[in-house]
Amino acid sequence: MKIRTPLPVQKTRLEIIPLIDIMFFLLASFMMISLQLQIVRTEKANLPTATQATSSKKPDIVDLFVNRDGQVSVDKKPLSLFDLNTLLTNRFNLNTNLPVYITGAKDATHGEIIGVLDFVKRAGIQNVAIAVKAAADQP
Repeated sequence: MKIRTPLPVQKTRLEIIPLIDIMFFLLASFMMISLQLQIVRTEKANLPTATQATSSKKPDIVDLFVNRDGQVSVDKKPLSLFDLNTLLTNRFNLNTNLPVYITGAKDATHGEIIGVLDFVKRAGIQNVAIAVKAAADQP
């Protein structure tokens, strides 16, 4: 027995517009990939080296080290605060962008290092950084 429905039967259609969109997308993708696969041909050139870069002149940097007693040393030579002030003002007069790096001993207190930082700032130097080394167990 055949059951009839009140809805009309429709023919199935194949929609072509979404297929055309997919084909254009694939075409554009393959074109972009093929452009990136081109072989770039270059020629080797022997360029001259800069004479300033190969010089062994050390840049003008002041490395300060503060030990646990608050004693300040420059290049492993202990200095008094008066001598440090003289050194900083003389080098600052030669180079107004003089960078100063402050390193503290492992057991130096925070107050001693901040005291040296304040002393360097009072000498007129603005480029001051506190150098920190990571522990051996930390990446």
